[in-house]
Amino acid sequence: MALQHPLPCKSSMAALILLLVGLLHITGVESIGVSYGKNGNNLPSETDTINLMKSNGIQGLRVYAADTTVFNALKGSNIAVIVDVSNPRLQELTDPGRAIAWVQNNIVRYYPDVNFKYIAVGNEVYAGNPDTARFVNFVMPALRNVHNALAAVGLQGKIKATTSTYSAVLTNTYPPNQGVFQDNAKGLMIPLVQFLAQTGNPLLASIYPYFSYIGNPSQIPLSYALFTDPNPNSVGYSNLFDALIDSMYAALHKAGGRNVPIVVSETGWPSAGHYAATMENAATYYRNLIGHVNGNAGTPLKPGRSIETYLFALYDENLKGGDPVENNFGVFRPDKSSKYQLNFN
Repeated sequence: MALQHPLPCKSSMAALILLLVGLLHITGVESIGVSYGKNGNNLPSETDTINLMKSNGIQGLRVYAADTTVFNALKGSNIAVIVDVSNPRLQELTDPGRAIAWVQNNIVRYYPDVNFKYIAVGNEVYAGNPDTARFVNFVMPALRNVHNALAAVGLQGKIKATTSTYSAVLTNTYPPNQGVFQDNAKGLMIPLVQFLAQTGNPLLASIYPYFSYIGNPSQIPLSYALFTDPNPNSVGYSNLFDALIDSMYAALHKAGGRNVPIVVSETGWPSAGHYAATMENAATYYRNLIGHVNGNAGTPLKPGRSIETYLFALYDENLKGGDPVENNFGVFRPDKSSKYQLNFN
């Protein structure tokens, strides 16, 4: 998860869903999971972490690299898993043979004991971001090779290969139906969208009202970002989360991906490190987000379509670099106590 998430200006029997704090089991489509970062020197073991998830009914997990210890802890849990091919490994997987080996070693070796759902081939790769621009030309070859490797072992459609993007690739996002990909994003996003439309795979997207709000606080009310009050200038949108998703959907439509679904593979609100990053705001955001997603209302552009969503992140991570807020996105503390008393029973 990166800090470059400001909103560009102009400018299913349904599975039990999950989450947090002594909490959860709700009836509905599977929709809420968590992301598992490990940038901390005080975090519980992988086995304790998966047991914590199971005891709280959390049914989805994103891990940012193939991890034998995590996969062994996940065996038999039926927790749905997103596993990333990390950006530094993308060039390696442009070799079809290495992609086959990656799938054999990291997926086939554990499947079906581990319930892999998506493979995110790259995370937030964008030509406009100097930290990830060098990976742009590797995403599509690696993605096609991973997809073909899954097909070769009979897993096409059972495990879906895609990538994860974020709101910085968009422009003209107000109103949301005017969203379009930035010119310097189209070289990757147009073939990506065409690939996803052909394969029936979703696009993973990081959706952060927090970063959009702090990037433009004079025009975005905090209450609109926290789901507590519609923005009177929001052209029919009751919250910023839906507006951000629909601006991505609008860009997908314009790129030939009208039927490509979006999975929110990251969203969250930090509890410290900035004036808007407070325990109260974070609790409000998570509480309202979970209620909104579990309501299955969809968004104005996609009404009635459930929004599969992964909260960032499972734990506070004390070794993350960058802005101080990056250490404070956990919904659990490293001692496994809950930060937010959310009750969905």
